Amino acid sequence: MRSRVWGGTAAVVLGGLLVAGCGGGEKGAADEGTGKSAAGGYPVSVTDCMGAKTTFSDAPKGIVTSNASSLELLLRLGAGDKVIGTGFPPGKGTLPGALDAQGQKVKVLSQNVIPKEKLLGSGADVYIDTFASMGGMGGGGMGDAPTPEEFEAAGIKHIFLKSTACAAQGKKPVTDLSAVEADITSLGAVTGTSAKAKELVAGMKKKVGAVQKAVGGTAEGKRPTYFFFDYDAGTKQPTVVCNRQVANAVITLAGARNAFAGCDGDNKQVGWEQVIAKNPDWIQLGVRGRGSEAADKKAFDEAQKWLESNPATKGLKAVKEGHFLRIASEPTTIAGVENAETVEKIAKTLYPGKVG
Repeated sequence: MRSRVWGGTAAVVLGGLLVAGCGGGEKGAADEGTGKSAAGGYPVSVTDCMGAKTTFSDAPKGIVTSNASSLELLLRLGAGDKVIGTGFPPGKGTLPGALDAQGQKVKVLSQNVIPKEKLLGSGADVYIDTFASMGGMGGGGMGDAPTPEEFEAAGIKHIFLKSTACAAQGKKPVTDLSAVEADITSLGAVTGTSAKAKELVAGMKKKVGAVQKAVGGTAEGKRPTYFFFDYDAGTKQPTVVCNRQVANAVITLAGARNAFAGCDGDNKQVGWEQVIAKNPDWIQLGVRGRGSEAADKKAFDEAQKWLESNPATKGLKAVKEGHFLRIASEPTTIAGVENAETVEKIAKTLYPGKVG
């Protein structure tokens, strides 16, 4: 769905985006950076998926985000006042708590991918791209996307959220949230909000650490199998999350086995016969946030009813046993602070009484 990334002699290079952004279990930015970065000092340098470096001599003054996910991270960091526009805007009521009102105030440059001319003429000095290598959905995948030369001519530094933008290029399965945490750390350094970034990452580590303590030692063979049903991606041919997608880390950390963990890449379309062959123990009804509790419930009900009434799926073990999890797509498949909360929610359902 979405993805992202982020730029003397004294420059601090945030290696977390260089190494942790394209795989699981590698060093994060906190390991690679220096005290100067942690204190919010400049210059700060970050890299893209190919290792190209972008350097920031001071905090950005005008940021455009490719979609609601990168916008949400900036709002959480307290850098929302720097955002002057976004594509794929958050629907009313879809951002958590107080972030919703802030998100609704951001200028909408496009309901989907921002047109090249509008992006280049936005007046931004930074564009945070959540898509990069995600096919036709954004930045690097669009035929009319600005070239590096055009970004430079417009005075815009083009950076990405690497935990998802670089996912498909990863060399091994993503099984932890270190890349997400590195993105948060790097965004904090770039926007001068490192203290808040550190707080957000610590909160994520605490939640995931508690789950790992409770169920992390569960033997692979005893972990329930888990299918993320992306209802909104279409039911004719299911789109599954593979082992380079952040959802694979969320599922793994929660003590489950992603039914399609054997698929290299981020997402893939398969046939229902392949899902039937997996016969998962649990199914997450992955619908996208509709903006209200009532609307969300209706969407979850529709997804469940489809599985229960479709001849191809009604015989699945999880369907017959009513083993459904009603957790929205975004906090599962999009890099962000709520990934840790989703780990906790899944674990509480799969291991009742074990996770506090």
